[in-house]
Amino acid sequence: MSLTKRSFGLLITTMTHWWGPTTIRISGDASVADQIRKTEDGLVEFSFPERMIMIANHQIYTDWLYLWWVGYANAPKTHGSLFIILKESLKYIPIVGPGMMFYGFIFLSRKMAVDQPRMAYRLRKLKTTHTAPDGKKYLDPMWLLLFPEGTNASENSRSKSAKWAAKIGVKDPEHVLLPRSTGIYYCLSELKGTVDYVYDCTVAYEGVPRGQFGEKIFTLGGTYIKGQTPKSVNFYWRRFRIADMPLESQEKFEAWLRERWYEKDALMEQYISTGRFPPNPADAVSRGLEPFLETEVRTRYPWEFLQIYSVLGAFGLIVNFLLKVWGRFLSVFS
Repeated sequence: MSLTKRSFGLLITTMTHWWGPTTIRISGDASVADQIRKTEDGLVEFSFPERMIMIANHQIYTDWLYLWWVGYANAPKTHGSLFIILKESLKYIPIVGPGMMFYGFIFLSRKMAVDQPRMAYRLRKLKTTHTAPDGKKYLDPMWLLLFPEGTNASENSRSKSAKWAAKIGVKDPEHVLLPRSTGIYYCLSELKGTVDYVYDCTVAYEGVPRGQFGEKIFTLGGTYIKGQTPKSVNFYWRRFRIADMPLESQEKFEAWLRERWYEKDALMEQYISTGRFPPNPADAVSRGLEPFLETEVRTRYPWEFLQIYSVLGAFGLIVNFLLKVWGRFLSVFS
């Protein structure tokens, strides 16, 4: 499964480079300043850990494609170890849905009685300890991506966020949706001790006017078929230590998460007003880091996309073998 995930990561990276090119502009706070650097060939390399939980605001349907590329650009590469928590309706998309189920992605119905057994099963696999031949214990690499808002920003979800904020008596953010804490709280509680950090990415797309929604401007089809891509995709990264989070109760954690989302809202306001997130920290810039790191979504080596065909070829050989076995089986009993 990891091999096919890596191949799919290469596929979407190559597709984006060929048919949906865009500038990726990256900055972050002091917690990640030493983990993102520009390479000599003009690309960006991340040094995020092999195991982490990643959260982000959900702007458009292609958010997860750009975040999957981050796994490819990481050292060590983790685009074969990505798991995404998604809303249940997505698993019914022809071809793509079954593929995401095969990849071990987690689908939520927003009914905890239904979701908890599914999540428990998947998370149990993600925290399973293995034993190497030399007797050392280890955990598999894992990037678990969640969108706590539950859906991408739209007129409908914006209205629901405002109603939910009024119901529970809290401020409704302007540029992001009010996050839901149940899914991520359960993940953190289950994975605590096997992962140390949550990496938070605030995402903004150039070309989305104030008060409008990216889902209507940058559709999946428009991006990869019509070439209607954002001029830039902007990331602002932060890192939070799980041991410092108030996980003793969901109520306290929900308040903590909400504050992080209000901070995201302020970041989005700065981006919408100025066209930029805050730059990298001044002390990191003084050591040689650029205020903003700009790159493009592409593979490091042009020939890497050929690895995609090795998986397709192996799949074809397996299908051919099974068809031959089935043919011989039928001939015996005919």
